[in-house]
Amino acid sequence: MYKSVENEVELALFNGVWTTVWREKGYELEFCDDAIERNIVFTEQDEVIGTSELKPYYADARSVINEFADFATHPWVLQANGYVGESDKIALLSSFRGKGSYTDEVLSSICASAAKHGITCMVSLLEPVFMRALRIVYKVPMQQLGKKMFYKGDYVVPAVMDVGYINGHTEQFPWYKTTVYATSK
Repeated sequence: MYKSVENEVELALFNGVWTTVWREKGYELEFCDDAIERNIVFTEQDEVIGTSELKPYYADARSVINEFADFATHPWVLQANGYVGESDKIALLSSFRGKGSYTDEVLSSICASAAKHGITCMVSLLEPVFMRALRIVYKVPMQQLGKKMFYKGDYVVPAVMDVGYINGHTEQFPWYKTTVYATSK
């Protein structure tokens, strides 16, 4: 299950998970002040184990991600007519990776946030193994925009994801979970 961060306690849980994962991976920490939505992912026992963040995307220098690929001229970005977001803070604690449907929940939280805010296209810098899993295992409609590059502690790949297609065709994506955590922590 997943839910949107709604208060300072949930924000602390969110920050605790993604910073733990970033430190484990050797990434440089990068906080965002203008997130559109932050999500936390829970186990069935109410343990917070994952995160995702939706940030605004700008076709100019305000979005640092533009330094890594020409996102602004990609056909999906152009067709989205400004309804583009940046996916960040995709994290799952190491002891929960590959167990159960927790990656499903993280990915579902990204898509659900996009739908909630009218976002039809997402840009992101993804860890290469995770990106491969998204394309091969999860069949996410996405395109790589460049070669892998070293950034803030690890290699990343610039990618564009067609979340509008996913949200319009959820029946094609068995991993898509609509179970949102109902109560506030």
